[in-house]
Amino acid sequence: MGEEPNSQGRQLPLFSVEGNASAKAVPAGKHHLAADASLDLAIGAFEKYMQERGFTLHTQQAFRLDMQLLNEYLGPATVIGEIGTAALNAFLRWMDDARGVPCSPKTLERRITTLKVFFGWLAEEESLPRDIAAPLIHHAVSAPLPDTLNDNDITALLQVTQEMRQGTEERRADARPHLLLTLILNTGIKKSECTGIHLNHLDLVDSTNPALWIRYRNNQRRHKERRIPLPGFWPRVLDEYLEQYPTRQRLFPWTARNLEYVLTGVADQAGVSRLSFETLRWTCALRDYHEGMESDALRRKLGLSEISWYEVESRLDLLARQRT
Repeated sequence: MGEEPNSQGRQLPLFSVEGNASAKAVPAGKHHLAADASLDLAIGAFEKYMQERGFTLHTQQAFRLDMQLLNEYLGPATVIGEIGTAALNAFLRWMDDARGVPCSPKTLERRITTLKVFFGWLAEEESLPRDIAAPLIHHAVSAPLPDTLNDNDITALLQVTQEMRQGTEERRADARPHLLLTLILNTGIKKSECTGIHLNHLDLVDSTNPALWIRYRNNQRRHKERRIPLPGFWPRVLDEYLEQYPTRQRLFPWTARNLEYVLTGVADQAGVSRLSFETLRWTCALRDYHEGMESDALRRKLGLSEISWYEVESRLDLLARQRT
């Protein structure tokens, strides 16, 4: 663990992140709306914000429609500083049973999320003194909670991968399962992000603070690029792995399905009934949530947008309550 790892493929060039200047050349993301701005003006600024933050076109369209309904209900000239939580609750009741247009529970949930994102943004911009949508209550649409691993599962899995890493007289040492398992369990990255890792995405210049950069070729997804700390022991496992599986570019030069087979094989040996990238991702998120990681830090670690995070956070809260 304290050994100095070799430097091959270790240094990640730092990349620049271009800001999005507004028409008034204010700092990126700052639209400087005053509390006496009209709702119509604030919605227009919110649309620019969604574009700057890389919200998907589908999300932008859904949010735009939701905010147009609020505009219709309150009136476009309504001053944002005069809107209160009671008005938002009245709007939701109108949407639910007085508008005369069917509104499914799932659609209503999304509209609550839209209000939380919009007014949360106004509070962050300091256009409003507080987030008036924060008290709005989600009535989560019933859906099965994701599978996660308990402590006994994790212990059993790590024991198997450690044994595979050490090898036996009959079987050569194989560090790949342990490298893969500990990577996902500690970073919570998606399957597609895992298969896209290149060696120069690993920042191991400081062996005591290793990290992984998640990077994207698509410019529209650059806002999701992030640096995730790795466990201190991980570079040593990486050295063993690279000796066994020499690679000069991609960290895992196999298909996602092949890596799923690796995880399935580990699960079979450990007697764990479920093991997948998704299970490990949710397990990582739940452990960080349970340990008190700050909400926005966890959202960024997982590479989630604000709209996705509202749903994920509520599910993490339900999972955490099940564990207590």
